[in-house]
Amino acid sequence: MTGASIAQRSARFSDPLAEIGLAAWRLLTSVRFAVIQIIVIAVAGVFGTLLPQMPASAVQDPSQYAQQIQMIQSQYAGLAVLGIPIGPALVDVFDRLGLLHVFSVWWFTTLLALLAVSIVVCTLDRTPRLWRQAREVHVTQPAGFFDLRLANRAQVQAPLEPDVVAAVLRRHRFVVRRAEGIVYGDRNQYFRLATLLTHAGLVTFLLAAAITGAFGYQTVLVLGDGQTAPVQPVGTPGNLIIKNVQFEAPVRANGTFADFWTNVVVYRDGRAIAQKTIHVNDPLTVDGWVVHQNTFGPAANLEIHDAHGRLLWTGPVLLAGTLAGLPQGFLTIPGSSTGLLVVLDRTQAGAPRLTLQGLKAGSDGTTQEAFIQSLSEGQTSAASTTGGYSIQWTGVGAFSGLVVRRDPGQMLVWIAFTLMTAGLVLTFYFPRRRVWVRLRPDRAQVTMLADRYVDVPRELGTVVRHLGAAADLGAAGRA
Repeated sequence: MTGASIAQRSARFSDPLAEIGLAAWRLLTSVRFAVIQIIVIAVAGVFGTLLPQMPASAVQDPSQYAQQIQMIQSQYAGLAVLGIPIGPALVDVFDRLGLLHVFSVWWFTTLLALLAVSIVVCTLDRTPRLWRQAREVHVTQPAGFFDLRLANRAQVQAPLEPDVVAAVLRRHRFVVRRAEGIVYGDRNQYFRLATLLTHAGLVTFLLAAAITGAFGYQTVLVLGDGQTAPVQPVGTPGNLIIKNVQFEAPVRANGTFADFWTNVVVYRDGRAIAQKTIHVNDPLTVDGWVVHQNTFGPAANLEIHDAHGRLLWTGPVLLAGTLAGLPQGFLTIPGSSTGLLVVLDRTQAGAPRLTLQGLKAGSDGTTQEAFIQSLSEGQTSAASTTGGYSIQWTGVGAFSGLVVRRDPGQMLVWIAFTLMTAGLVLTFYFPRRRVWVRLRPDRAQVTMLADRYVDVPRELGTVVRHLGAAADLGAAGRA
């Protein structure tokens, strides 16, 4: 096979690839395609706002995910069309489409990445033109360019020296160039390129959103004093364990809370790696994780003994739920099938009261009440009245609600914010201005052109006044 035939075959194979590449480039630089992408992302964002979203911890934990699905299905259980219940089926459709965790689903991340690529391609396509517009300077202009019938033209009815004109323009922060008979001033010549900073910031922001959606993690831990909990599902390599050493919520004289904080310890592989007393605006940061103080609520400290006096439970029952507007919690008595529903209330005299309801599974699969008992603080129930268990309410405690999150895109968000802010400030507050002064024996003709956001008539008038003042001063000196 000759060299010519090889080249011909290579050309035939390369042409389709070139055409595909050119078509892709045109698509990515198309304004219509960019608008379509933005609309699709916006619609997905609306679904993500209107529909209940899975917490990041549930997305990575199958058992928690199933529980969340059941909760959402219960919310939509009453939805029906023509008497036909469609709620559970609709939730199943939302789940299959990823609409219950929109901001971390693969197709949303892909859309963000595609939009970022489109912006990059558009920027690359536009940059040479922007550079040429900023770089090209035409100092010499024809006489018709200074015609007073055109907008933003003026003249000074006095002769001016080139050095005098140059000095006036420099006082107005113009970079001066000269040609025969013309003095040219250019201000903020390259600042139009600042739009590239805005584009870079937008791309960085989209990249940060994609990284956070794909690799970020957030969970809420509710812990009583002395309790611990893992941040990620048990078995996750390098998992963090958070311990609430002590929670405090001091009260003012009028009964309102002055502040609240938690002393937390973070463990990894059985070793304490960080400890801090965290406040609402003062979190603990460790190895890319941030532990925030988020909320707090009441807890009931209980001691439970069986019929033989053996201790089955001692510690807080977190009243993180509500029942009829009252703080409520639940505990399965260790070593038994009895569940204990705990509700905190007050007597008519205002003293705290704890209601205990024992629950057991009946033979027909339904939940049945085993006992119900109310206790005052410090009181112990008789085993005969609480299902064979003696239960002592040792006191009122509190739980701390902590938000633990890892956001690998956070630093990129700050970089994106800085780039976008710099680009917008430079673009809107430092637009380009250009002025030409054509020197004639008896007068000076002035033309000013500028980007948008510039009050050209006002600035042209200022330059002309200063040129006129310089001409008068020169005439006085010559006299």
